[in-house]
Amino acid sequence: MASKSLRQATSGRERASEHEGFLRYQSYKWLKIALIISGIALLIYAFNDVQPKPNGGSIYGYITGTIGVGLILWLTMLGVRKRTATPGRWSLKSWTSAHVYLGLSLIVIATLHTGFDFGWNVHTLAYALMMLVIASGVFGIAAYVSLPQALSANRGETTQLQMLDNLRMIDRQLNEAAQPLDAEGAAIVQMALHDDPFGGSIVARLSGRYGRCGTRAALAAVRAHASRSEAEVDPLDHVEVLLERKRSSLARIRKHLRLKALLEVWLYIHVPLTFALIAALFVHIVAVFYYW
Repeated sequence: MASKSLRQATSGRERASEHEGFLRYQSYKWLKIALIISGIALLIYAFNDVQPKPNGGSIYGYITGTIGVGLILWLTMLGVRKRTATPGRWSLKSWTSAHVYLGLSLIVIATLHTGFDFGWNVHTLAYALMMLVIASGVFGIAAYVSLPQALSANRGETTQLQMLDNLRMIDRQLNEAAQPLDAEGAAIVQMALHDDPFGGSIVARLSGRYGRCGTRAALAAVRAHASRSEAEVDPLDHVEVLLERKRSSLARIRKHLRLKALLEVWLYIHVPLTFALIAALFVHIVAVFYYW
């Protein structure tokens, strides 16, 4: 009986761990570790009497610098770690949680390492690149926390493929509805049929604003035509309904693409900046030991 209860309790903890986010991993274990490390660094800095002033060339500076470089190199290994999935103490979730909080602790460690001595040199460049890497990482955290839920809410019960299939179906209906129309009406429909949901610049994709949207232009043209028409039954009435459906479908797909782009675009900044940081750190270290 006791053995069964123990198995149930263990199983319950495992299930809870599976649903626990990387930020809250094991009751913010890595946040606590990062705060302890940062606190120790601050205490030593406060009571460390370095003359004429604290700097990276002091014993304290060398220690914090070594810790900082070691942390940065270890943090870059997350990309390698993602290629393997293992449970336990060093699961991907644990590694990601450590990556986030220890990465943030670099703000304290690296700043104290500099002794607040900044200038127009490679040392400050390395520090600035590190802060940019951290800032892009913070954006990535915010994206991973908020955007998947927004993606799911926008998609509903459908997949991206189903949304595209629905768009193609509307296009077929528009094409059929354009057959009996005159040249002006057919030209209006053609504006919408040539609309590519994947078209537009990266700025349009990220902002969700498509200034040259053919469907929106076609819908405006149909409504302008309807305001001029005196006929009780306008053949463009059905086209207007279909265009409104396509506008709504396009908006949904483009929002989906925008959210996916926001979820991924930060990596195109974060990763190159990380490599630039490593290069600057190498120059910084060589300069320190060669010239100092």
